[in-house]
Amino acid sequence: MDFVADFTPWVDDLLGGVWITVLVTVLGAAGALVVSFVFGLLAQAKGRLPRFVARVFIEFFRGTSVLVQLWWLFFVLPAFGWTLQPLAVGVVAFSLNFGAYGAEVVRGAINAVPRAQVEATVAVNMSAYQRMRLVILPQAVVGMIPPFGNLLIQLLKSTPLVYTVTVVDVTAVTQQFRAAEGYEAYIFGLALLVYLGLAYLFTLGVRVLERRAKAAIGQVEPARRGLWARFRPAKAGVPG
Repeated sequence: MDFVADFTPWVDDLLGGVWITVLVTVLGAAGALVVSFVFGLLAQAKGRLPRFVARVFIEFFRGTSVLVQLWWLFFVLPAFGWTLQPLAVGVVAFSLNFGAYGAEVVRGAINAVPRAQVEATVAVNMSAYQRMRLVILPQAVVGMIPPFGNLLIQLLKSTPLVYTVTVVDVTAVTQQFRAAEGYEAYIFGLALLVYLGLAYLFTLGVRVLERRAKAAIGQVEPARRGLWARFRPAKAGVPG
């Protein structure tokens, strides 16, 4: 097949692009996680100033385009004497943008912890730090993981934007091959499969984390039943 013969010299380039895509996703997700907790906790603070700072940050980075943020960091920031490497630009932009979304996840999960449990920690004279670390956060984290997983997949699907700031990821290699060899249907189909495979692997990882987080606080998932068992009526018990 002509496509296979023409694509073979590009395999190493594609693997390098996959590595860059994974690296940007993982580093961006790690940065976004830190930003999420910092501003999510600030949004829960008692003082008005921390809450105001958190709200301004969240609304600004949620309300502006991540693509424009990338361009601002890459093209405008050097005018102020700060120059970041293209890869760092992508990581910083994704950390700030997705961290703003994640901050709302953190805030919402903390608020979802039953009020009675918070009151119980006050009754046993726990400090604010102890309440958050020992009671509130362990339960809130379980509720955070599924939406964080969604944000992780969204971040992965946003990584092709780094192509616009000269980072050679999967999309960049795809475009280079298309320009040199053609085969649009084949190369874009391959790119779709690459992103789908990466998304599936990240999803599996998130599910493992969710199960472990639930086990850490004593939540037991219901036993899984086979597909056909769900549709069969339960057998009546035999009288003794």
